[in-house]
Amino acid sequence: MTDATDTANAPVRFPTIDAGVRIGHVHLKVADLPRALDFYCGVLGFTLTQSLPGAAFISAGGYHHHIGLNTWESKGGSPPAPGTTGLFHTAILYPTRKALADALGRLIAAKIPLDGASDHGVSEALYLRDPDENGVELHWDRPKDAWPKKPDGSLQMYTRPLDLHDLLKELER
Repeated sequence: MTDATDTANAPVRFPTIDAGVRIGHVHLKVADLPRALDFYCGVLGFTLTQSLPGAAFISAGGYHHHIGLNTWESKGGSPPAPGTTGLFHTAILYPTRKALADALGRLIAAKIPLDGASDHGVSEALYLRDPDENGVELHWDRPKDAWPKKPDGSLQMYTRPLDLHDLLKELER
């Protein structure tokens, strides 16, 4: 017989989630809705699909919304202090390396600084902050058959500097 205290603190384990599950959208609290729309629509190129008092919904490619923005609890507010919990970043997946290069060109033209740029083997990523200091990752995934593998066949991701000049050459092709 098992002692009840042995199982009381054991983590619950369920079967893995369905492989078809995707993250549908992220909803961000922002301080200034027009400023957030200027960044996400004006610079990154998302399309406004719907607006409500204090909120806006934006997408790429006609989806109902990939990102929700609202000021319901945050109008005029400050970003979370460092060292607090919350969203680390929102990752926006671009379909091709050339599309990611276009995003980099938009950031450069808008004079939006990068926090970093990395090659992770499986993907290439640009890291930055939106006007409310929310972390944003813009990335594209390499084809799955090009992902780096260990000798045992498991994934071997890494973090190396991304050559931004090489990425921008995609726009010339």
